[in-house]
Amino acid sequence: MKKIWTIFLVVAALCVAAPSYAQLQWGVRGGLNLAKASFSGSDFKSDNFTGFFIGPTAEFTIPLIGLGVDGSLLFSQTGIKAEGETLKRQSIEIPVNLKYNIGLGSMLGVYIAAGPQFGFGLNDDKWDDGEGSRFAFKNSNLSLNVGAGLKLLRHLQVGATYNIPLGKTAEVEGVAEAADMAFSAKLKTWQVSVAYMF
Repeated sequence: MKKIWTIFLVVAALCVAAPSYAQLQWGVRGGLNLAKASFSGSDFKSDNFTGFFIGPTAEFTIPLIGLGVDGSLLFSQTGIKAEGETLKRQSIEIPVNLKYNIGLGSMLGVYIAAGPQFGFGLNDDKWDDGEGSRFAFKNSNLSLNVGAGLKLLRHLQVGATYNIPLGKTAEVEGVAEAADMAFSAKLKTWQVSVAYMF
């Protein structure tokens, strides 16, 4: 974690030192979530859940060295499918990625990106056992993004990202917390995205 913050500070310093070379672009990003839960304290088997995300995005880049930072404000839908039940999660996701761009010509480039993602639940389903316990998503979560993609025609970006939770995504709350029924889940998600930068 210390190394990640050091890298972000170096990028911030470079951005301040080279304002005349920096480029700021705005755009819209959207795509598909393919999520799968892994359970702790339970032998539940989960299936893939397909959702979506969409929202505004911004990218700040220093062209001469290819480094930059991008961030988005995304409305996102993911969920858990297990044991014939579906639990949907709607959230606001804020990914902030350090990005390294490699130009392959004036109309084509590739990038790799990594960084934290902050999630805030909006309207989540719950599994209620009717006896004072429920299995529910946490109100907020922190995860890590790792991804890569292509930049096409100077305005279009196509990418794939793997989102790894850094804590529990959902857990049992209430009476069963201290009992044998207590279990939790982490939701790992593949994301395929398309962004158009103005």
